[in-house]
Amino acid sequence: MYRISQLADKLGLSRTTLLYYEKLGLIKGQRLANGYRTYTERDVQRLTLLQNLQAGGLTLKECQACLDSKVERDMLVERLRLLDEEITHKQRARQLLAAMLGESSLTEWHQTLDQHAPEAHIDWLMKQGFDEKQAMRLKWLSKDMNTHDQYMADFMAVFNGLERWGPGSQADTLNALAQIPHTPHTILEIGCGRGIATQVLAAHTQATITATDNEEKALAVLNDTLNAQGHGERITTVCANMADLPFAPESFDVIWSECSAYIMGVEAAFNAWRSLLQTDGILVLSDLVWREEATQTLSEGIDNDTRAFWQQEYPDMTTVAVRLAQAEAAGYRVIDHFALSDDAWQAYYGPFEARLEALQGELEGARAYADMQREIAAFHARHGAFDYQMFILQKR
Repeated sequence: MYRISQLADKLGLSRTTLLYYEKLGLIKGQRLANGYRTYTERDVQRLTLLQNLQAGGLTLKECQACLDSKVERDMLVERLRLLDEEITHKQRARQLLAAMLGESSLTEWHQTLDQHAPEAHIDWLMKQGFDEKQAMRLKWLSKDMNTHDQYMADFMAVFNGLERWGPGSQADTLNALAQIPHTPHTILEIGCGRGIATQVLAAHTQATITATDNEEKALAVLNDTLNAQGHGERITTVCANMADLPFAPESFDVIWSECSAYIMGVEAAFNAWRSLLQTDGILVLSDLVWREEATQTLSEGIDNDTRAFWQQEYPDMTTVAVRLAQAEAAGYRVIDHFALSDDAWQAYYGPFEARLEALQGELEGARAYADMQREIAAFHARHGAFDYQMFILQKR
């Protein structure tokens, strides 16, 4: 026989819990003449079984049903399903905490957060000690704050040796420029890099040009080039975040952005940059898009690795039709759009691939190097499945 205090000690339960169990009818104590409750070995074993059932995730009500009658299989199946879900959630929580401590990669978490809460993602990164430029780079390049510094060092080791930082050509830039229905007077170039397009715009217009990028070294190279060409007086370079540009509304009659709007999201760029354009102003930008026929039968013409690469690196990648609809919804009239030439692809990927080969001994094994190799492989395997499109849009 056990008094309630003895039973509580034996099973690791409180007196209050035992009284509650007795109220539910799970155990049946006997009151002695002196007022003490006593319990039998049967109560001990019944409570031990109850504790084991609770350890399996069953509620008290479900435990009581199991103790008093035949176990219902459907109930156990449902409880097992719920327990599996709980385990999955806890495993994810553990993986996140471990990743935040640097024990594993945060890439997937950053990608998910950026897809569903991009502004909150940037704000959070800045609270972790990254400045605005670093946060933007982490968002669209390294995707893991634990390895960001090394990733960016490896990435820039490659790109600092390249003149062009994305597909494009002088012919394609001039083709787009020819579609503008008025003479440009004030051009804002966003994401200018080392200024390949800037130089074309400077040579073929008399406009005042403001060229922006968040890479100071690239802007320094551009300034030296422009001064050598005699364009320095009418071209100003500004180091700025494309998502938070320091210009007054309606300051420009043309905004130009080749291969860079995807960094903040093309649809977001349509909306954010529109206010900087004067009435009837022109937005010219290029973006990587799936060809319409490729989306209808995506399993044909493009291998799984290529598809997986772009879905990971550019999850917002979509079709021309979707981009045109987004532009119109943002308040633009479509003047024209066209696919960049093969020369535009080769002008970027030819030197890019050669640069990777030259740095193989130095960077092989680095994650940034592996990512860039995957991009080269995706380029060679594209088989017409995707294009770079140039969009020429007019503010309504």
